[in-house]
Amino acid sequence: MKKLLSLTLILTFALACSGQQKTEETKAMGDYSVKKTEQEWQKMLSPEQYHVLRNKGTERPGTGEYNLHFEEGTYTCAGCNAPLFDSDSKFDAHCGWPSFDKALDKNTVKEILDTSHGMTRTEIVCAKCGGHLGHVFNDGPTETGMRYCINSVSLGFDKEESATKEEE
Repeated sequence: MKKLLSLTLILTFALACSGQQKTEETKAMGDYSVKKTEQEWQKMLSPEQYHVLRNKGTERPGTGEYNLHFEEGTYTCAGCNAPLFDSDSKFDAHCGWPSFDKALDKNTVKEILDTSHGMTRTEIVCAKCGGHLGHVFNDGPTETGMRYCINSVSLGFDKEESATKEEE
């Protein structure tokens, strides 16, 4: 009888653990339209992109490709290519990361309370794939008062073609 009880407890624990692992994997994928396993993300992203987009890392300030980039076009998510920010909303905040005063629209990014590192901040993630982009602060110098401080490695860029080139 003791052996049967022990075996039952072991099986119950094993099933609970496997269910917990499945729940954690599902939770990691989140409520986003782009769903990939962590292995799929690792295959498609560079190590630095994976560190930032999937593990909520931060690139070193002043090192990103788009920090001092001011061409006309649309900044996209490096994880899923979703449009995030228009070049018209970009400004130089002198903080070392690309800064924007607004997202393309309210459904482009999701805001999440971030209490890591002993601070209270608002994390910004891509609304389509859940990739970590950076943080938003209410200290921006423009009329919106917002500063979306975004990791360059989280971004792609679609250059706006001029009207004369489109006609050719």
